[in-house]
Amino acid sequence: MPGSANLRDCKVLEKVVKTHAEKGGLYGAICAAPAVTLAHWGMLKGLKATCYPSFMEKFTTEVIPVNSRVVVDRNAVTSQGPGTSIEFALALVEQLYGKEKMEEVAGPLYVHPQHGAEYTVEELNPVEWKCGGTPQILVPVANGSEEMEALNLIDVLRRAGANVTVASVEDKLQIVTRRHKFNLIADVMLDEAAKMKFDLIVMPGGLPGAQKFASTEKLVDLLKKQAESRKPYGAICASPAHVLEPHGLLKGKKSTAFPPMAHLLADQSHCENRVVIDGNLITSRAPGTATEFALAIVDKLFGREKAVSIAKELVFM
Repeated sequence: MPGSANLRDCKVLEKVVKTHAEKGGLYGAICAAPAVTLAHWGMLKGLKATCYPSFMEKFTTEVIPVNSRVVVDRNAVTSQGPGTSIEFALALVEQLYGKEKMEEVAGPLYVHPQHGAEYTVEELNPVEWKCGGTPQILVPVANGSEEMEALNLIDVLRRAGANVTVASVEDKLQIVTRRHKFNLIADVMLDEAAKMKFDLIVMPGGLPGAQKFASTEKLVDLLKKQAESRKPYGAICASPAHVLEPHGLLKGKKSTAFPPMAHLLADQSHCENRVVIDGNLITSRAPGTATEFALAIVDKLFGREKAVSIAKELVFM
C-alpha cells in the first residue's frame, strides 16, 4: 500500500503516464495500484478493472470493478496481486507483441495450466520436517541464479515467518541474476552462513548459477551434511539436475527438474510433476512453479492452513 500511495503522489509519474495514455499507449497496474493510483488519477474512468480484493471498494464510482485475476479494457491492463503477476505480465506481452509471442514467453516458464487452482504436490515417503522453533532456512544465490525462483522462495518463506538467510557463493554480497541482470544483495557470504545451523537448505535454479553451486565445495558439503542428518533440502529448475544429481543427493529419491534438463536425472519417473517431495527432499520444475514450490515448503514446515492462508494472501488461489 505505501508503494501505491507513493506512486499516486508522484506528480512527475502522473504526468508521464497520462501523456503516454493520451497518445494511445498501453498502461497498467497490479495489486493496490489500480485503485490507489490509476483510479485516483482518473485513468480508469468508464473502464472495467480489477485490483487486490480488499481494495476493490476503493475504486471510484467511475470504475467498473471486475473480480478477475487480470482485466484488459482498451489500453488499460489491471491485475490482482503477487500471485497473478505472471498472468499480468503475460497479458502485457500479448497486448504489446501478440498471442504468439506471449505463448513463446509462457512456454519455458511452465505456468500453471489452471490459474487460481489450489496447488498440488506429489509426496512420497512422507516424514515430518521438524524444527526447534522458528525454521532457519538457507537460500544460496550466485551470479546467474534465476531471479523469479530466488525471490519467490525468499518472499513466501519470510511471509510465513521463517528466518531466511540469503547467502552469496560469489566473492561479494551482490550477485547478478540470470535473465534480466537484476542486482540482488545477499544477507551474508556463504562462509558466514556455513557457521550457522539450518533446518532447510533450498536452492533456486538458473544457469550458470546452478553450475556455480555445484562447483562450490562448501555448499556441497553443507547439502551432504543436511542429507546425512535427514534434514530437509531442496532445489528447483536447473539445480536438481546440475547440483543434486551429480553429487549423489538424489540417490534413491524421486524428483523433478526443469523439463529440458530432466534427462540428466537418473530416475525420471516423477519429472512430470510440478513439485515432488520424497521424505526430506523437495524439488520443482521452473519459474512458473516457484510459488507452488515455496508454498509446499510452508506446508511442510508450518502446516497446510498456513500455506493456504499465504496462497490466498498472494491471490495465488
